Amino acid sequence: MKKIKLLLLSAFLFSSLQVSAQSTDSQIQAAVKGVEQKVIEWRRDIHQNPELGNREVRTATLVAGHLESLGIEVMTNVAVTGVVGVLKGGLPGPVVALRADMDALPVQEVNQLPFASKAKAMYNGEETYVMHACGHDSHVAILMGVAEILSGMREDLKGTVKFIFQPAEEGAPKGEEGGAELMVKEGVLKNPDVDVIFGLHSIAQIEVGKIAYRPGGMMAGVSDMKITIKGKSSHGAEPWFSVDPIVTAAQIINNLQTIVSRNLNVTQNAGVVTIGAIEGGNRSNIIPGQVEMLGTVRTLSDSDEKLVHERIRQIVQNTAESNGAEVLLELPFSSRFPVTFNDLDLTAKMLPTLENSAGKSNVLLIPADTGAEDFSFFANEVPGFYFYIGGMPKGQDPKSSGPHHTPEFFLDESGFRTGIKAMVNLVVDYMQMEGQ
Repeated sequence: MKKIKLLLLSAFLFSSLQVSAQSTDSQIQAAVKGVEQKVIEWRRDIHQNPELGNREVRTATLVAGHLESLGIEVMTNVAVTGVVGVLKGGLPGPVVALRADMDALPVQEVNQLPFASKAKAMYNGEETYVMHACGHDSHVAILMGVAEILSGMREDLKGTVKFIFQPAEEGAPKGEEGGAELMVKEGVLKNPDVDVIFGLHSIAQIEVGKIAYRPGGMMAGVSDMKITIKGKSSHGAEPWFSVDPIVTAAQIINNLQTIVSRNLNVTQNAGVVTIGAIEGGNRSNIIPGQVEMLGTVRTLSDSDEKLVHERIRQIVQNTAESNGAEVLLELPFSSRFPVTFNDLDLTAKMLPTLENSAGKSNVLLIPADTGAEDFSFFANEVPGFYFYIGGMPKGQDPKSSGPHHTPEFFLDESGFRTGIKAMVNLVVDYMQMEGQ
């Protein structure tokens, strides 16, 4: 009889948990539906009023005002213009951080939208158009919506949520610090100490309603580089009197391309070595005395980064010496982002949450991306999980969808609800698992 009672009690508790989970899911779905239009309106407002890195004053004011209206503890001017909100749940549990980046880009929008950006700002000493050409406006609006939903569930939350609205993901202005690296330096993951962090990115080449992820190296680590070649100037008709920095630059560019094709094990990880800018000379018949080049280097593991950087140093130095030129390699030149690494255990643990949020068939395992993200600085400190949400209209060819960082960049706002639901579910489910 005792065994029967225990079995009946277990069955009752299991049934109660199922009912509770279904009730919470229904509550979240209703809350997402209730906040969706607000998120779209916030996004349009931010899109129409974009701000460059470390200059997100208006955006930060909007965010801080919304969080304060929800009764969330707010800190402003974090890492220049960042905003951090702390929501303490009614029950003890882990500290879960959610991150959204706020900055726009020096791009002129061409989309014919009623809320298209016409804004201008100073960038590197020159006036430029400004546009949210990477979706950060959607990230801010989505996290504002998530904060509203979670604040309404405050008493049932088994832990604390830290909302991190980050400036300057695209890089701080020249001569300034910024972004996730500065936020970490200023202690944003402390007091209270963060246990895990989640982040998302809207992607214009993934269909709305879908989520994409990858365990381990999700996005590349990146360093920029500057190569300065000093030769000897001469008349173009008498090249034998010169040490030609242009010929040397051409040889260096060609030789650098052998690193990925001949030194990197491409069956394990991809890599990129790109020269994106070259400057030297001002006439057709004068060999200049100096050439400068700028480039980017991207790898998907620390060991690959070490290998590629060493080969770049060898090739640049030895190629210049073989031509009698002097060379200065600055690597990294102005910035370095680590690999955006999704913690393997955390990814496996939270994958069912993503599948519940979007439907199992809509959650895609994707190859690594050679783009970079400074979310990596957070994920280097605590376990992190970073994923993509779709922003491309259903049925559209990804090749015809405006790429990120271009004047044609476009997001279908119906994809925002997937991001809202996923972020809320990640918090609730992680707290539930850690609280058991």
